[in-house]
Amino acid sequence: MDLLTVDQQTCDQDGLCAAVCPAGLIDFKKGTFPGAIPEADDLCIRCGHCIAVCPHGSLNHRDMDVAECAPVREDLLLSAAQCEQFLKGRRSIRTYRKKLVTRETLEKLLDVARYAPSGHNSQGVKWLVVGQKEELHSLSSIVAEWMRFMLETMPEFSLGMHLDRTLERWDQGVDVILRGAPTVVIAHGEKDNRMAPASCTIALTYLELAATGMGLGCCWAGYFNAAALAFPQMKDALALPDGHQSFGAMMVGYPKFLYKRVPQRQPPEIAWRL
Repeated sequence: MDLLTVDQQTCDQDGLCAAVCPAGLIDFKKGTFPGAIPEADDLCIRCGHCIAVCPHGSLNHRDMDVAECAPVREDLLLSAAQCEQFLKGRRSIRTYRKKLVTRETLEKLLDVARYAPSGHNSQGVKWLVVGQKEELHSLSSIVAEWMRFMLETMPEFSLGMHLDRTLERWDQGVDVILRGAPTVVIAHGEKDNRMAPASCTIALTYLELAATGMGLGCCWAGYFNAAALAFPQMKDALALPDGHQSFGAMMVGYPKFLYKRVPQRQPPEIAWRL
């Protein structure tokens, strides 16, 4: 089967598929039907641009059936004002309701996150979801031990990050590590994959934003991931696949409070070269 096939009954020969192909793998001349160049099978990154742009669904990809690619619904498109409020109104949630997030809801959330862009469409992000209370407490305790280690071995850096105060609060019974979140989602990938760190970060950002529409709230688990990056006890506890590294962790749960205002931020520093 050819990499690309065209329904000549519906194709209007507009050349849009060739125009958007990032690698220039579609041959098209006005008055003809588009077709893949000989090297396309090896060079195609399966991004789906060619299928997505065709207004008639006339182009089919051997590895991506156009019939399974959902159409974009215009009635669901965000207005500029909606998009602005949504992004500016995002809050890092550090206080959660005592309500578990179901596996079904988490699966829907991760289904959205997998559409995040990745270098060369590599899609190298893998996920670990932890939602057992005992395990979360155990992992948090390991993070606390990492803080003690950091205060002993790198005191100047650790004090600058206020790890002493954070650890003191933890010892007093205040969960300043995972904030009582019922779920933590870890994004990991091959540590030798240069695209993995950015891909995981972008995917977690997608996850955080998508959570809002599901009534969920998130917060980046910075202490948690710092320990996951370098502390042997945490690496052993996470037991990621061989050769994999955690590149980000996110607390996920139902917010205890709702926010009614958009707080101010510093103005952007911009160097214009228009």
